[in-house]
Amino acid sequence: MAHPVPADGGADRAWWAAPPTRQVSHLPAVDPEVLRVALDPLPPAAPAVVHYRPTAVGSLGDLVADVLDQLDSAARAMFPGWLPDAGRLETEGTLGAAAVRALAARAAARSPHFGPFLADLAERALRGPRQPAARSRFAPGVRAAGLARVIAEAYDREGCVLVLALPDLGEDAERTLVAAAEWLVRHGGCTVWLVGGPLRHADRVRSVPMQVPARFTDLAGTTDPPAATTTTTATATATATATVAGPAPTVLAWPPIAGLPRGDSAAEQALERALAPHDWARGRRWNHTYEWHVLGTSYRLDLFWPVEGLAVEVDGPEHRGRIAFANDRRRDVQLQLLGLDVLRFTNEQVLTDAPAVVDGIRRLLARRRAGGTHPHGDERS
Repeated sequence: MAHPVPADGGADRAWWAAPPTRQVSHLPAVDPEVLRVALDPLPPAAPAVVHYRPTAVGSLGDLVADVLDQLDSAARAMFPGWLPDAGRLETEGTLGAAAVRALAARAAARSPHFGPFLADLAERALRGPRQPAARSRFAPGVRAAGLARVIAEAYDREGCVLVLALPDLGEDAERTLVAAAEWLVRHGGCTVWLVGGPLRHADRVRSVPMQVPARFTDLAGTTDPPAATTTTTATATATATATVAGPAPTVLAWPPIAGLPRGDSAAEQALERALAPHDWARGRRWNHTYEWHVLGTSYRLDLFWPVEGLAVEVDGPEHRGRIAFANDRRRDVQLQLLGLDVLRFTNEQVLTDAPAVVDGIRRLLARRRAGGTHPHGDERS
């Protein structure tokens, strides 16, 4: 979804830089959902940030394995963002596998990547999300370091931060979670932030105050979304809404990569496939950061036609939380005040009735085109 950040970074440009890099830090009084909203899209100089919410804390080995499996899935979903030349390869047959392994080997030869690991990851990613992916054959330490590098590379960032949401834990589980965080820092070379709750038993982790900008923390004081699910059809001046109370069940979340539909979103992928055959759908941009003024607030738009001024939002489960809901409503109003139209669909709408979604987009695009170019359509787009 589109989340506001200052176009030039502003006074709070480096608010996210308070915790030291390549260490485990506890961020007291920081809401995990507020942090996720505030870091999407990523500020220009921020590291790549992924958010992990453990569903259970068992043994240290099991927890580390689960985190690595989740990061592996994320890295494959980001493909070919971290190996751009692979985007032209066919996914079927041995020729595609051999070609992508060769590309990975060349990329590793001029970077810190470990060639065999990168080639294995690239080959598994090439199969796409619809094909079952075999588990990596590499040792956990090799996986941790390789995945942290790949995720940072996908965003063209210097480093990677893993945000661990702290559930309400007993003493043993809390110590296990902290030990897993320290293991990831030591072997992966990443940074870990522990957020969402107090640390009662692991006193060796440093607490670092983080001042998330007020425009995001203010969202925590908003009212809950309606408990029932409602869906309305968007008009030229209205936003279609779909809300479900309760937290999102997502285990791992990360900002989309500009220019591409989300690799982990079946709905965005399905919508792109549905739009691709139509000439009228040309000019669209996926996960585009809309900057309407050098001093104004920027927004990331799931799908955007900049000339016509039409934004289309595809809502997954991450938008069902109270803070995400409030942020979506606020940014939709601001976008409409800037002269954009906003169409909002749920994942379920796209996946169950893509023709109706495509027709709604077509009709509103035609209306926008009949009215002339959007005032900011050729500015900073």
